[in-house]
Amino acid sequence: KVYGIKRFTDEFKYCVDQIIRICNEQKSEKLRDIVFENNKTNSCQSVFAILMIALHELIVKESKEITDYSGIRKAISNLATRIGTTRRARKAEERRKNVNQVKGLIGGFFIEKENKTQIYDNPSIIEIESMLTRSEIELPNYELKQGLLSLSHQRTVDNKLIDKVIKTICAIANNGPDKTGKVIIGVTDKKADADRIKELDNIDCIEIGKRFVAGVNREAKVLGISEEDYFSKWKNAIKNSDLSPSLRDSVLSNLDFNSFYGLGVILIKILPQKELSYVGEEVYWRNGDGTELANNAKQIAMLAKRF
Repeated sequence: KVYGIKRFTDEFKYCVDQIIRICNEQKSEKLRDIVFENNKTNSCQSVFAILMIALHELIVKESKEITDYSGIRKAISNLATRIGTTRRARKAEERRKNVNQVKGLIGGFFIEKENKTQIYDNPSIIEIESMLTRSEIELPNYELKQGLLSLSHQRTVDNKLIDKVIKTICAIANNGPDKTGKVIIGVTDKKADADRIKELDNIDCIEIGKRFVAGVNREAKVLGISEEDYFSKWKNAIKNSDLSPSLRDSVLSNLDFNSFYGLGVILIKILPQKELSYVGEEVYWRNGDGTELANNAKQIAMLAKRF
């Protein structure tokens, strides 16, 4: 069986994401500074390769999932002194010994769990960070929402927000037949919201440019449900919406959840459509970073011409 480029790329990106999470556990630090105790000028390419192979074998080949990132971080501290990094270590038999040693050090921080949905066709941390950076410029193509719950002390489900997201999906789809867009749940562009989330949920948002990633796992915890059930709330809301069937089905097929440093974000991808999209009988469009109703025939005709 041919091991396709796409498959390997997804697996590679996922393992890199795991290394990023390990390096950012408790405090952010470069991998080089974790695996080398003294000589910080050393190249850590060989150590990185060994760690990547060990993670790939544990996660992909053995279908395991990390349960303790801080435990792995401690286990690989000063790793360079415990494995060979000389030219001899590049030989297959020595590399195998090093990989086995690393697996022995970190294997206790995994559990057996099928994780294919997380690995394949799922954006990486780096890709999500790039999306958030682009969202500052490509305003009509992106929408950010902090979550499903209000930021009041009552933490009630904001049903109006769900309606807004449905309308925004429609509006982004109406940007034109060559445009893609995304609605990202678990992110805010307001510092006041980030501060409020810290107060309510004791979560330190990750700041990327002018965006603050709060994640949605905190909301699942407040609601007393699993991450999977929280994701299903959004999936069912879209499934039961009045979006044009072709758009609705496309969105449902491209709905993603990414753990993103343990915070969790939902990515709603809107692919190019061949015709004007509706919510029921209504047409929505993007005006800068806002979603508006096309409330007259002239506006609707103008939008239809895009297709």
